[in-house]
Parts: sequence; structure tokens; C-alpha cells
Amino acid sequence: MKIVLISTYELGRQPFGLASPAAWLRARGHEVACVDHSREALDDGAIRAAELIAFYVPMHTATRLAAGLIVSVRAMNPRAHICFYGLYAPVNEEYLRGLGVGTILGGEFEEGLANLAARLRQDGKNLDGGAPQQEPVISLARQKFLVPDRTGMPELSKYARVMLPDGEQRIAGSTEATRGCKHLCRHCPIVPVYNGTFRVVERDVVLEDIRRQVSAGAQHITFGDPDFFNGPAHALSIVKAMHSEFPKLSYDVTIKIEHLRKHDAHLATLRDTGCLFVISAVESVDDAVLEKFDKGHSRADFLAVAVRFRELGMTLLPTFVPFTPWTTLAGYNDLLDVVAREDLCENVAPIQLAIRLLIPAGSRLLDLADMREMVGTFDSAALIFPWNHDDARVDALCRTISELVQRGESLKMSRTEIFSHIRRAARAVAGDRDTGGGMPPREKRTPVPFLDEPWYCCAEPMEQQFVSLGKVKQAVAKADQFV
Repeated sequence: MKIVLISTYELGRQPFGLASPAAWLRARGHEVACVDHSREALDDGAIRAAELIAFYVPMHTATRLAAGLIVSVRAMNPRAHICFYGLYAPVNEEYLRGLGVGTILGGEFEEGLANLAARLRQDGKNLDGGAPQQEPVISLARQKFLVPDRTGMPELSKYARVMLPDGEQRIAGSTEATRGCKHLCRHCPIVPVYNGTFRVVERDVVLEDIRRQVSAGAQHITFGDPDFFNGPAHALSIVKAMHSEFPKLSYDVTIKIEHLRKHDAHLATLRDTGCLFVISAVESVDDAVLEKFDKGHSRADFLAVAVRFRELGMTLLPTFVPFTPWTTLAGYNDLLDVVAREDLCENVAPIQLAIRLLIPAGSRLLDLADMREMVGTFDSAALIFPWNHDDARVDALCRTISELVQRGESLKMSRTEIFSHIRRAARAVAGDRDTGGGMPPREKRTPVPFLDEPWYCCAEPMEQQFVSLGKVKQAVAKADQFV
């Protein structure tokens, strides 16, 4: 069969979610074209010739963008079977089927895509005529993975790069060692699909994927696992082997604060095998909010991890969801004070201080009675349950911070400079005068390595309700014409 796999956005990475199923489908004799629409235009010829067009939707932004392309794709090829697969496909099943999507695949999707292609090849005409989907909408089957096939995808130099304090830039590749997560954080979009389950990508598969990306120019590897320490033994065996084979290759991982505390003994191993930084979804420094999120850590845990990273000479990049229905002006200013006191102004991407809680379909936050009372009717076009803060000043501050971040980045200000503007604005709204207390002296502010495309989880900037960065901004504007 002729198949087109389309990714619309995956955090500035070359999409594993295209390369992995491409390997499965090509191994079964199919002709597969991979299109990363965040980096390249749709291939009109491939779209018109395709019998199956499958959109990869690992996050909210990707789903919005992909949904906006259905009309134009249908206009080019009204005969093709349309599939959506990835984390956000099953939770938005009703909406997507209303747009004419024939197959929805979540969880471990490679086998489902391969089976779908086999059925379409056998009797494609009947599948779009109302026949029920035979593949499970959510599959948690244990698959034997194949080495991702990245043939035909944009070269790695077109994706996010690692920015080092000395000005050096490194080309970044990416891979996954695990999927899913064994934790049940209420705000996390992984939970409605995996429900506390995680699946391992075989060590040899991960290492060969890394090997091929290094041959293609990768100088750094981003591990896209929701939590690299869900399976610490598996994770450590991979980075040790990787470092042995490629001692100059750096990498980054994402790990929960809870796991950074629990597996403290392994942190030095990460450092010594080339880990440049660890991303961790701290979300809040307010214990009451952390309890609402069921995060499994406290404010004290985060502060202890920050201290431990300084002791080890490691870099922690915290991410936050600072604007929630429970945020107060005092609480937001407290977060900024903590960031300043812990000398993390350079560690926190400014957009992280403008993030507003996103409540997608299936969110465990709706288990909370007070949350159910706060939200409005599900907005199927925006794919969220809308909410407004009881204190209008908090929502206004969120908009102000978003504008400050956009302006600061357009003027190429440093993270610390943008942070200072944010802090003054937040103090002004709260009626306080910002004296700069807690800010480290300029000469002591520590520059840190980071990816030049900020990391996002399950929350979005308020002003748009979904991420728009670089070329994605143009794609968002175009997609909105069809949503």
C-alpha cells in the first residue's frame, strides 16, 4: 500500500512516532512517506496517491494542528482512509470520528497500524463505508520494537539544538527507551491512556537508533520518555552502553522529582555518562496544588533536589504549571521568589512562567469535585474544558506574563532579564514593590545548557491555548482556518 504518516508537532524533535511505525510498515512491504509538517510542507503528490493517511498526535498542539489539516487533505484525496494515532487520539475519539477519521489508535500503536494496513490492502473499500474498527482503540500490548526507520525525514540539523553556555550549539537527535508511565498524576495526559502502565523499548533497538542518528550528525540525544527512571535499570544500562561507544555524546532526560529523590544514588551515573541536564515537571511550589495534581512530591522535595544537583555539579531544568484555578497572586510571587533564591532564573524557560493549566478530555483532574464545578462545557474545537479563575487579576497576570515573554524573546533578552520583567509585573499586580531581593548577583548567575525549543507537557500558554513556536506559529494560523 501507499501510506503517508504525518506529524504536525513534537517539541522540536525528529518524530519517533513517524520513524517507528515506518519501520513496521516498510518491513511488511508498504511504501511509506513520512512528513513532519512542523519542518516541511505536505507532499501533495504523496497525499493524492495514498491509500492510508495517518496523523501522529502525541500532544494537544499536534492534535489541533492535525485536525485542521483534514479538510485540505480530504480535498486532495477523498478516497484515502484517515487514521489518527498517538496519545491524544483515543481521548478525542468522538470529536475525531465526527471529522471523518476512520481509525483511532492509542497506546502501543505500531502493531495496530500494521494490521490496519493489511486489512485495507485486502478490502479497503468496505472500511470507509461504516464498518467498525477492528483494532483496539487503546492497546497496551507488549510489542517487540523494530529499529526506527528515519528514511526521508528532514535532517537532524533542522530540529532543536542544544545551546551551551560557551555559545557552542549541538545537533540533537532523539529517541525513546520507554512509553507510558507508572504514575497517575491527575493533570497528565498519559494517564487516561496508559493508566499506570509503561512499556519498554528493547535496549538493542534504542542503541541502534542512537547509533544511526550519530552517523547522521547527532551530537546530543534527547530521551523522550515521560519519565526516564520508570525503569531505572533499563535506563542506566542504555546510557552506560551509549557512553562507552560514544564518549563525547551528550544527552538529556526527563525524570520526576519523586524519582530523583528515590534514585539519588544513580544521579552521579547520569552525570558521568554525559547527561547535560535533567528536565523535571515540578509544576508548583505550593503543596496544596501539588496534592491536587497528585504529583507525589512536595515543595521540600523540589528544594532538596535543587540542592543535590548543585552538590553534584548537575543541571536541573524545572518546568511549571504556575496558573491553575488554585493559584493566588501571593502564590505566584512565591514561585518567583523560590526560582530567584535557588539561582534557577537561567534554568527555567521563560514561557514556563506563563503556562496555564490545560484540561483535556479524560483528565483525572475531573475526579475532583471542585474542578468539575469550575469548568465549562467541553470545547470540541479547542479540545479542552475551559475554565476561568475566580480572581480576574490572576488571568490578567497570565496574559501579561505571556506578552512579556514574547516581547523578551523577540528582543533576544536573556532568561534572567525576562525573569526580572516578569517579577516586577507580578509584584505590581500584587501591590508589592520589587526590591530584587533574592536575586543572585549578576556575576554569580550560572549559565546552563538547554534545548532551543522549550519543553512542554500538558499545559499551554493562555493567550492561544496551544503552543506556537517558530514554524509552528505559521502552521497554527493555517490550521485555524479549518478548525
